[in-house]
Amino acid sequence: MARKIMLGHKVRRLRRDRDLTQTAMAERLGISPSYLNLIESNQRPVTVDLLLRIGQEFDVDVGRFAEDEGARLLSGLQEVFADPLLATADVKRQDLMELSERVPTAAKAMISLFHAYRDLVRDTRLMQSSEASGSNSETGVPAGQGTSFAMDEVGDYLHDHGNHFEPLEAAAEEVWHEGGIEPGNLYQGLVGYLDRELALRVKIVPSDVMAGLQRRYDRHGRRILLAEMLPPSTRAFQLALQLALIKYRSLLDGMVRDARLVSDDAKPLVRIALANYLAGALTMPYDRFWRAATAVRYDIQVLGQRFDASFEQVCHRLTTLQRPGAKGVPFFMIRVDTAGNVSKRFSAKGAAVAQFGGACPRWNVHDAFRAPGLHIQVSEMPDGERYFSVARAIAKPGSGFHNPGQRLAIALGCEIAHAAQLVYADGVDLLNEDIAVPIGPHCRICERIDCNQRAFPPITHRLVVDDNQRGMAAYGLAPRVPEGDAA
Repeated sequence: MARKIMLGHKVRRLRRDRDLTQTAMAERLGISPSYLNLIESNQRPVTVDLLLRIGQEFDVDVGRFAEDEGARLLSGLQEVFADPLLATADVKRQDLMELSERVPTAAKAMISLFHAYRDLVRDTRLMQSSEASGSNSETGVPAGQGTSFAMDEVGDYLHDHGNHFEPLEAAAEEVWHEGGIEPGNLYQGLVGYLDRELALRVKIVPSDVMAGLQRRYDRHGRRILLAEMLPPSTRAFQLALQLALIKYRSLLDGMVRDARLVSDDAKPLVRIALANYLAGALTMPYDRFWRAATAVRYDIQVLGQRFDASFEQVCHRLTTLQRPGAKGVPFFMIRVDTAGNVSKRFSAKGAAVAQFGGACPRWNVHDAFRAPGLHIQVSEMPDGERYFSVARAIAKPGSGFHNPGQRLAIALGCEIAHAAQLVYADGVDLLNEDIAVPIGPHCRICERIDCNQRAFPPITHRLVVDDNQRGMAAYGLAPRVPEGDAA
């Protein structure tokens, strides 16, 4: 039987956001205040009937409201307690599950605090290393507010909104309506719109003049300068991005204020993330793109050709198709470099693989660097969740011989239940569990003891070191002792 998902914290947050007492909310939902109190304290689950009433009475997306974020928070808490600082803490997996399900706000706060601590330790070590090597440079990073912490806040903000922002979609539709932009002629349409509405001219500039920049806004000269090496899809996107930052600055600033971010560094990063979202909505308008995506069964190549967009731009846009009444497949997307560093994560749903994946060498996103073309994979996480993903390597343009571009890999995926809607799943036996490649999150929280690709031992298993034998690693792993059986 499926585990019941408790939504007490979401109901309580909704009630407080609407400034309602338990009595007032219970009256609107047609239930007793005592029953509502049991729901908010996670002693009763929310029934389907009550969930529908919440959606109708308070105009919320019931699908998003009912989404279980416990798996994502559990992975984050496991990462926290994998740190050597907490190695002696007698915290069981069940404890972390209860915390993530019953008090998710506290779980999020603990994860944020850990990220701030981790950044502080990292920055301190970097400064010590710099001093030891004779460098006098200073990082200027305030305690507890490292760049990684800021990036984590941005990711959490996007995830909490399902990577869908209806005000930005409406702004993009406004530009198309005002500018009379015609499909298939986006770049010229944006050039004309910028000239007519904002008195801005667009100029393509030699790479040596741009000094490595892709785009520069010349405020005094009323010009947008674009590097000559940019492909057409990137030129159009950069124009849309600059348009978003100028015309809709107040909208973006208001959304940043409402985000209630802790890190000062996160605020401009969220503004840029939202501006990039709006640029994607401008280049691929929601209704047209959603209809096209479902019609061609999410064929990225066809969509890129039809909307004059790059592989990465199409994949990113596909993760945003969560408008009520016109939803697409809830995709996740991840971007990595050749060293395995994750530089982008987007998810329309709280899949643990999207939030904490990327480090597992068994995932096909890493295979994309080894051979050209599209790589298809059915994968399975340690908890039994199965995913379908496609991955491909891409090249980011540079500005010449001395400034080569980047080589990156993009993976786009979804839960296996949605895979049949994708053209890439044709001919794949999705019901055959034997074809699933076992992958995991970070090695330290992955419980696959038989993995020959492991880089670090997991925190949930005892090390076994035998001088007389050697496998892929210098240690072996003992089976995990079930909780309750430990001495």
